[in-house]
Amino acid sequence: QVQLVESGGGFVQAGGSLRLSCTPSGFALDSYSMGWWRQAPGKEREGISCINNVNGGTYYRDSVKGRFTISRDNPKRMVYLQMDSLKPEDTGIYYCAVVARGCNERMSVYGSWGQGTQVTVSS
Repeated sequence: QVQLVESGGGFVQAGGSLRLSCTPSGFALDSYSMGWWRQAPGKEREGISCINNVNGGTYYRDSVKGRFTISRDNPKRMVYLQMDSLKPEDTGIYYCAVVARGCNERMSVYGSWGQGTQVTVSS
C-alpha cells in the first residue's frame, strides 16, 4: 500500500525558513520521481518542484526558483523541500506526490498523494 506522509510545516515570519519532509512507503522510491505541490486558500493546487529518479534532475516553479531546494535520500526513503526566504504568498498546504516516467507539470499523472502539511507565512 502506497503511503506518503508529509511533515515539517508550521508558522513562520516572512524571510524565514522551513524544511518539509516526505516519508514514502509501499513502493520502490528509487524507481519514481517525486514532486511537491501546494494549494493556497481558494486556489487550485499547483506544482512547486519535482526531482527525477533517473538523473536527479530538479524542476521548480518560477516563483520559488532560488529560494526552494528539493532533494531526496533514497537509502533513507526521504524526500525534502528546503524553503528559504519565505513569502506570505507561499502560504498553503504542501503535498508530496509520486509520479512514474519522470517529472511532469500535469497533476493528473501523479498517482499517489500525502495528506499535506500546512505552511503559514506571516508578513
